[in-house]
Amino acid sequence: MLVFFKAMSSLQNALVYREFQIYLCPMDQVEIFKALSNKTRLQILQWLKEPQLNFPDQLDVGFAAGVCVGQIQKKAGLTQSTVSEYLAVLQRAGLVKSKRVGQWTFYSRNEEAFNTLFETIKSTI
Repeated sequence: MLVFFKAMSSLQNALVYREFQIYLCPMDQVEIFKALSNKTRLQILQWLKEPQLNFPDQLDVGFAAGVCVGQIQKKAGLTQSTVSEYLAVLQRAGLVKSKRVGQWTFYSRNEEAFNTLFETIKSTI
């Protein structure tokens, strides 16, 4: 299964969007399960499932771009570098998507990847 992440680039509003591919093949499944094997990474995924409930400090900005990494760091109570590494692992596994807006990075769950993972588990494991 090939999953595309697309992004837009606009100098006017400083939105940077990247495009890259993630293949959900047997080796990637191992990476996905490795990403899910950490308690904090699982918590982050759970928080991102309902961002309005879990990140009330961002309500005034909204969640169209996702949740700001600073909000995730604040809730996790970990250093910025640790949270960034956890988010990078989740992104490499295809479980989250990121958007860069100016100097901020926002993260959201990749629900398509979760649906694909669910179908893979249901049909092969």
